[in-house]
Amino acid sequence: MPETVTLRGGYVRLEPLTADHADGLLRAAQESRDTYGFTLVPDDLPAMERYIQGALADQATGAALPFAVVDIARDTLIGSTRFLDLDYWTATPARPAGRTAPRPDGVPTVAEIGSTWLSASAQRTPSNTEAKLLLLTHAFETWGVLRVTLKTDARNARSRAAIERIGGRFEGVRRAHVPATDGTVRDSAYYSVLQDEWPGVRAALEERLRRS
Repeated sequence: MPETVTLRGGYVRLEPLTADHADGLLRAAQESRDTYGFTLVPDDLPAMERYIQGALADQATGAALPFAVVDIARDTLIGSTRFLDLDYWTATPARPAGRTAPRPDGVPTVAEIGSTWLSASAQRTPSNTEAKLLLLTHAFETWGVLRVTLKTDARNARSRAAIERIGGRFEGVRRAHVPATDGTVRDSAYYSVLQDEWPGVRAALEERLRRS
């Protein structure tokens, strides 16, 4: 499984999620919940504790690497995000195909960024942009992944616009994919960033932060 790591920026710090984060994350989640219609965000302490336990169980299998998001200026928890659906290939085909390279143990070949939510006061601030920049940088420049996937409920126009702003390329909609948070069946809109697209995506994210 990948090593836990703390990722630091100028606005936010992503630190390994632990059970000790439950109270602070609950306070963040109890601000206005108007934007959580398509997002799983626990609304009481037992639910938050189960949420964290589930994330840590996935981490123990090597399938995920969850983080708590901390606003550096306020030293306050403002949400959570994670790497998930980590996949480990025994050898990584080069692009174009035809050659392979060995992968170190515990280093994923492809990854997804998801299960992201922020408190109402942290939304529409540089926090999400920088968090995504930190995660993508770690995925592409430390792990050397080939692809990062991002997906959301196809009805979630706000989330889809945010993914597109950070450079995710739309791949399509997987119909009847998973149960939705509102009790219906969710269609999921899939996006991705590939290794050779990363330099351009990184430059655009860095420019957005400079303008913030």
